[in-house]
Amino acid sequence: MTVELMLFLLALLVFAGVVLPAVWSRHGYRRTAARRTLVLLLRAVRGRFTP
Repeated sequence: MTVELMLFLLALLVFAGVVLPAVWSRHGYRRTAARRTLVLLLRAVRGRFTP
């Protein structure tokens, strides 16, 4: 597999596992947990790519 395909699959898994539940879940506790996880992931990415 190419690197681009692997990155795409990783992004797809993160989207399906974190972003969708944060938006579409009926249960508030699931939305809250997914939102917190998304914030942690975004902070980690931002910290990694910020000089």
